[in-house]
Amino acid sequence: MTTQQMLAFAIVGVMMVLFIWGRLRYDVVAMLALLASLLAGTVSPDNAFTGFSDDIVIIVGSALVVSAAVSRSGLIEAVLRWLVRRLSTMGMQLLVLVGSVTLLSSLVKNIGALAMMMPAALKMARKSGQSPSLYLMPMSFGSLLGGLITLVGTSPNIIVSGVREEMTGQPFRMFDFAPVGLGLSAVGVTFLMFAWRLLPSDRRATASLGEAVTISDYNTEATVPEGSVTVGVTVGALIGMVDGEITVTGLIRNGERRKVVLFDTVIEAGDILLLRGEPDRLERTVAKGGLELAGHDTASKLELPPSRIGVIEAVTTVNSSLIGKSVGSIRLFDEQGISLLAVSRSGHRMTERLSKMRLQAGDVLLLQGPVELLPERIRTLGLLPLAERSLQIGSVRKELLPILILGTAMALTAMGILPVAIAFFGAAVLMIVTGAISPERAYEAVEWPLLIMLGALIPVSEALQTTGGTDLIGAWLSNVATGLPVWGAVALIMVAAMAVTPFLNNAATVLVMAPIAVTFAGTLGHAPEAFLMAVAVGAGCDFLTPIGHQCNTLVMGPGGYRFSDYPRLGLPLSILVVLTGVPLILTVWPV
Repeated sequence: MTTQQMLAFAIVGVMMVLFIWGRLRYDVVAMLALLASLLAGTVSPDNAFTGFSDDIVIIVGSALVVSAAVSRSGLIEAVLRWLVRRLSTMGMQLLVLVGSVTLLSSLVKNIGALAMMMPAALKMARKSGQSPSLYLMPMSFGSLLGGLITLVGTSPNIIVSGVREEMTGQPFRMFDFAPVGLGLSAVGVTFLMFAWRLLPSDRRATASLGEAVTISDYNTEATVPEGSVTVGVTVGALIGMVDGEITVTGLIRNGERRKVVLFDTVIEAGDILLLRGEPDRLERTVAKGGLELAGHDTASKLELPPSRIGVIEAVTTVNSSLIGKSVGSIRLFDEQGISLLAVSRSGHRMTERLSKMRLQAGDVLLLQGPVELLPERIRTLGLLPLAERSLQIGSVRKELLPILILGTAMALTAMGILPVAIAFFGAAVLMIVTGAISPERAYEAVEWPLLIMLGALIPVSEALQTTGGTDLIGAWLSNVATGLPVWGAVALIMVAAMAVTPFLNNAATVLVMAPIAVTFAGTLGHAPEAFLMAVAVGAGCDFLTPIGHQCNTLVMGPGGYRFSDYPRLGLPLSILVVLTGVPLILTVWPV
């Protein structure tokens, strides 16, 4: 192994450790990897920024804009909402919800498709008396499966297509993924129709905006003012006032925190109580005890009548500007005119001050503010409302236009008339020009950290090839695969991609694994297409963790899931994907 190869491997190894560590954002990690590669000499200065001009970056960015415009049209969502209102059995509800999300994810970004359907699923769970946990994880997994169907369904497919073009001169076309993707989606959706029974059914349920939702483990804090009826009574007596409906998780007195609060602890004026429970029960506790809830005086601050002040719950998405910030530092009221009343985090029992709590993706926030401003504010903050949304449906032309533009772009690429990058860049521009999406919303739809990561990692990935590192790994894998039939070799690559994806961004997984897969195939004397497809499937199917894909993160809070819940449903589905995907790939792409 040469010095350059060792340096290239070391940089990729440290990069993976930083990805797993998670303290730095993935785009920052990618930029550090590029900088390290430049300093080590594995990437030349002339090639440092070639990744940002790669077609992959253009396709991903354009597809995000097109996806956002289609999602905003309201037509698809209106049709699906009409359907789900007419379903009564659990099986039919799941079939429509999961099937719809799966098909939508082949056309628009899978997290967008999931976000469109989550409010309908929550409403359906409430009407049926079921836990949302039975609906949301199958929908998340369905969105991942749907992304496998088309070239633009998920970022790994686009990257794999680019690697194939670089290696063989021929990229994958729009629907080259469809035979394998549709087969896996059909098998996966069928499995989810029955396997939802593996999920916990006793997790919290959510309600509508009008009912101020009923998540069972909101964490908030309340101050004990002078003259409160709770002054001089014990914590146990306070809990008894509301028939044990809330939990006191902590007490702060004179700036000092007590993590353990005994029932016989006497409450004093000026104490800050850390409370946990459902919003209506917290409200009852505050009213009966004469307490002051955090953010309770929004109406008086804004000098608005109470009728114009509303409460909404929203989940923190992976792209929210609030992630990593403490509640006290975000100054929501000063900057946005809304107040944060409480935070719910699956499995978290708050013992610190609410203001010190750092927000994470998947947290559910209870927000209060002017009714007319709340929807706009939560959109600006990168939150997803967990209440039924009333659609603002415009003219039929405006609803159909984004669908027509998307369909035209897909047809032009499928027929080979235009390259994918040109077709989707043109579609994105047309979406803006025709008013299907405003320029501001288009820029907001682009996941800039993802594009930065792609642009920075492409040269780092190529360094593994130029230094001969991929040849070494390919030779090692071929030794491991000695004696294995071809299906075993393809399965090996797919499982390897599945194993790496929970720790890396799925796009980063493909950038690292795809060149290795091509080299591995060449060493064994096989065509590379089947192995590239295996990488795309493996990278697109993280069913084991809530952190490997943002769809899984998005449903964690609303579904009340714990980390261990994902393998309960995800492990058998992963095995099923391997058992079904390998023969499908080899049938469609013989080696």
